[in-house]
Amino acid sequence: MAFTKKMKDILLKKLWGKEYVPSGLYELEHYFRVYEPIHFKHDKQGNEIIAVSTNFKYGSIITSAENEKDLDVKIKDAILTSFELPSSYAEEAGLHKVNENQEAYALA
Repeated sequence: MAFTKKMKDILLKKLWGKEYVPSGLYELEHYFRVYEPIHFKHDKQGNEIIAVSTNFKYGSIITSAENEKDLDVKIKDAILTSFELPSSYAEEAGLHKVNENQEAYALA
């Protein structure tokens, strides 16, 4: 994330305090309340692992990384991005893996 964007997010949080909640957090919570967790299929291509969502209701979420640890971070960021949330809201969103084998993500 660009330094200026990160600083803007931090500034908004500080100015508005806990009352400032982006609409994307509401939309994300609603999505996981109505639909099942988002599942991802992993394919190894060269040095990269590519993850593609298999059941996201609004299209596809696609991301890639060189290892599983980085891929986990990138998948969470891609989910946040699909709801127009900056990655600085990752903690508030509470995304986590639901099932190691299925690579599904849901809210905590």
